[in-house]
Amino acid sequence: MQQPVIEEGAAYEPSVRSYDDLFPALPESTLQQNNNSIGQWGNNKMRVGSSIITQVFRVPFEERKMESSQKFGEGESNHICALIMKESGAHIEISHAKDQSLTFLVTGKSNEVLEARRKILTHFQTQASKQISIPKEHHRWILGKKGDRLKDLEKTTATKILIPPMNENSDVITITGTKEGIEKAEHEIRVTSDQQSKKASERLNIPKHFHPFIVGPYGRGLAQLIEETGARINVPPTSVMKDEIFIAGEKEGVMAAKARIEDIYKRMEKKSATVSVEVPKSQHKYVIGPKGQTIAEILDTTGVSVEMPQKRFGHSSEETQKTQNITKSRACAVGLASMHPHVYWCISGCISRPDRESETIKNRLPGQDSNNAHRGTITLRGPHDKLGLALSVVYEKANSVRSSDVDAPSWLHKYIIGRKGANIKEITQNLPKVHVEFTDKEDKIKIEGPPEEVEKAQEQIEVMAKDLIGRMTFMEMHVDPKLFKHIIGKSGANINKLKEDFNVVINIEESGLVRIEGNKDDVTSTQAELEQRIFKLENEKEKDVIIEQRHYRNIIGTKGENIKEIRDRFNQVQIYFPGPGDRNDIVKVRGPKEDVDKCARHLEKLVKELNESSHQIEVPIYKQFHKFIIGKGGANIRKIREETNTKIDLPAEGDKNDVITITGKRENVEEAREKIRKIQDELENIVSEEITIPPEVLQLPHRRQGQTDPLDNGGVWGPKEDVDRAKRQLLDLANERQLASYTAEVRAKAQHHKFLIGKNGANIKKIRDSTGARIVFPSNTDEDREVITIIGKKEAVEEAKAALEATIKDIVRQHHRERDAGGAAPPQALRCAPRRGPPQDIRRVRWRHDLFPEVRHRQRRVVLKGPKECIEAAKQRINEIISDLESMITIECVISQKHHRTVMGSKGHKVQGITGDFDVQIKFPDRDNQEEYFSYEQVNGDVNTEPIRHCDVIRITGKEANCLQAKQALLDLVPVTINVDVPFDLHRSIIGQKGRVVKELMDSYDVHIVLSPADVKEDVIKITGTPANVERAKEALRKRVKDLEADRRDRELRSFALKIEVNPEYHPKIIGKKGAVITKIREGP
Repeated sequence: MQQPVIEEGAAYEPSVRSYDDLFPALPESTLQQNNNSIGQWGNNKMRVGSSIITQVFRVPFEERKMESSQKFGEGESNHICALIMKESGAHIEISHAKDQSLTFLVTGKSNEVLEARRKILTHFQTQASKQISIPKEHHRWILGKKGDRLKDLEKTTATKILIPPMNENSDVITITGTKEGIEKAEHEIRVTSDQQSKKASERLNIPKHFHPFIVGPYGRGLAQLIEETGARINVPPTSVMKDEIFIAGEKEGVMAAKARIEDIYKRMEKKSATVSVEVPKSQHKYVIGPKGQTIAEILDTTGVSVEMPQKRFGHSSEETQKTQNITKSRACAVGLASMHPHVYWCISGCISRPDRESETIKNRLPGQDSNNAHRGTITLRGPHDKLGLALSVVYEKANSVRSSDVDAPSWLHKYIIGRKGANIKEITQNLPKVHVEFTDKEDKIKIEGPPEEVEKAQEQIEVMAKDLIGRMTFMEMHVDPKLFKHIIGKSGANINKLKEDFNVVINIEESGLVRIEGNKDDVTSTQAELEQRIFKLENEKEKDVIIEQRHYRNIIGTKGENIKEIRDRFNQVQIYFPGPGDRNDIVKVRGPKEDVDKCARHLEKLVKELNESSHQIEVPIYKQFHKFIIGKGGANIRKIREETNTKIDLPAEGDKNDVITITGKRENVEEAREKIRKIQDELENIVSEEITIPPEVLQLPHRRQGQTDPLDNGGVWGPKEDVDRAKRQLLDLANERQLASYTAEVRAKAQHHKFLIGKNGANIKKIRDSTGARIVFPSNTDEDREVITIIGKKEAVEEAKAALEATIKDIVRQHHRERDAGGAAPPQALRCAPRRGPPQDIRRVRWRHDLFPEVRHRQRRVVLKGPKECIEAAKQRINEIISDLESMITIECVISQKHHRTVMGSKGHKVQGITGDFDVQIKFPDRDNQEEYFSYEQVNGDVNTEPIRHCDVIRITGKEANCLQAKQALLDLVPVTINVDVPFDLHRSIIGQKGRVVKELMDSYDVHIVLSPADVKEDVIKITGTPANVERAKEALRKRVKDLEADRRDRELRSFALKIEVNPEYHPKIIGKKGAVITKIREGP
């Protein structure tokens, strides 16, 4: 049940608190335990306080979030509590009472418990909202430093407080949470606001139980006091256990309000008395009334305040003291009983009469349990002569509503409610004050309302429940979930038919449980029918039959006639075809085992017949004869189709294709083809002749008018003239190919083939063009890769063979000329030369890696092969390369490994620039090799020199002068760090907004700048980078410091201030109308 939004200025509404919360157990037993503990453990000065606290609070059913409780249940509640424990760190225990209220036990540190309590109330208790107006200038005091005060307030009150931003012109603060939390939060906010007000304020400590007399019924007393005095008066609500009343406003109004409040307090203190009475907690809400209307009504009519027990959020010393004063109230009750005998049985529960306690309680509240755990103490406070009347009203209200239960199984509740609540509406339509509650977890129906109406409703519901229990029943059975789709049927057809036929309710769960509810006879009949169906389904069989989709249309037939006939023939078996989008050819047959086997055999036989009758051939027929094959009105083609029982498809009228397709059984297709050809032969002189062509030259030309039928191998048929012309062409082509099929072979080594072919095939193309012969070189897959085949006419083949043999001899002669490349070629020269590739001026010499001996063989001979005129130039160039390689040296450059990445640069661009500029090779060491390096030259006697590791040594290879220059270039890239003196108060300006200025410096000069930490406050800035870049950055930084100091001196000169004391009486005149005078002074002469 959602609580309504509380508007500002609403009437005072006390909250409901239990007897145990307001009056905890007396401390005698606690003192006794403490004495025992002292005796056992000695001096209590040894005791150590614990920071762990425990709070117990309850969420009544009326304040629970109904949508959450209906949706989730206990499992979800436990899950939410587990999440809250994980987030807050507190330990939470939750219990569910029979009245559907929730009790939480929270243990942990104070801040953890408060956070957990706030989250619990947010999830489980209904949330209300209230808006209050607080002056804008007071908002920052409510927020506190970094919002800490607001966070603490939200924790302690378990609310969400929304304060408008400073840029919004609004002073409305929104509080969201439980009613109790909103009251607490509003009280604290208003107190904070009043404290910050410049007007007068007073704090009065008035005992809490006298506050209702100050507030008055429906809040009229407080409203009248505020209206008459003009002061703001903040009285803590009932849920806030504070005695302090805060008054703020104009001084006269504050003093007048203070006097009036103190007068009310003193007057009521003298003439008021109290009486306490125990009332079952379940009846408290009727004493309170909707929004506290009943309590306000009692206060208005009798002048007596009704104090309800408070909810317990831990035990306080104040509540303990109030508990100890209960005996005083009971003593007062004895005197009241003597003066008002008609209320003796009502207040006797407060008097110590152990011999008649159970009887008096029973007489006092009929039908209620006397267990103290379910009772709470209500205190009445007011004039002595009005307590009896107020007590009568309290009991009248408490007994104005009765609660009763009707036993009925939970599964029958829906039948008692009826369809769309028809039955329960019929019962309650004449009993508007009766509330009937059904719960799924209990076999009970709860009825609540006026006693007379409750009896009537109970009688009718009991009669209905008795009737339903007598004639209705339910049955549960377990079914294999695989059978569900057959039991339910398509779109629920099968299960709906069962429900309609037997008038029962059938529920099927995923676990396989089937539940049937209804009249006993109907349930028995439904069970028998369902068991019979299940038995039948369990004995059914499903079989797959593979059928090509092109046959589905013939098997199903027009409007499903064929498939319907098959189903009727085989005892209504179910046949399932794949959908149009499915690519499989599996047809499923389901039904009784014997019928499924017979149906599957029938379908297989049908498919076999369809396959036999689907033989297809294509017959080429001249386009001009198609109309004669069709005949007038399709007479000829229809006759051929009927006589041969085939399907004949002709191309469309605009289609250039001249092929006619015939489909059917093989023998019928052959017969139809002959009939169609016969029509063509009759229309024109069509002949057929055979020709013999050797297989090796048989390559049929594209069919035109004299066509070669692929069914008559080597045959030509068509009109006589076209056949003769095609025959002559074929024979001429065969003779020509036979003459041009002379072949010869030439052998040459595979490595010489590329010289024969030439660059881009130039050499072999020249021979082919001059002789007209085809020359075929072997492929990589041929077994004999030295055989070159020549094909063509005999004369051309002989001429090409002679040209190839001559070229082969020249190649062999040239390639056997060997030259020594110089006996002194070092092995490293042999290693380097092939890798660097052929020089530009000896490209015509074949430069191959396999002509260089392997270094491991320690040979000094290099073989050059190529044209004679190029050999000497190549030899000279190789000797030059060897001379350059012999003049190379390798030097070492020691740079600490930690600087290697900086020296290399991003993606090695720095070191690549050095290698290109000085024509050297630079090798960086493996950084994982941390062994000490001893061969490097060290300064004698320098024992403090840092040891050199292998990972610090960089090797440079090249000419000596280039290596030395490259080494110096590497050393210039080693970063250095310098300190620049800069006052610490300028560091912030050097960094700039979000580090923008210092980033620009680092990017511009390629350096890294480190400023002093805030806690150290050193006047030093460190710059790291290459020496040149560091010096440039240093100069830029000093220039920046100089500019900042000049700017600061300028601001100091412009910020001169002079203070003058002027009597406040003259301030308005200095300011002038709408600030005219002060504006003129600011602008100057």
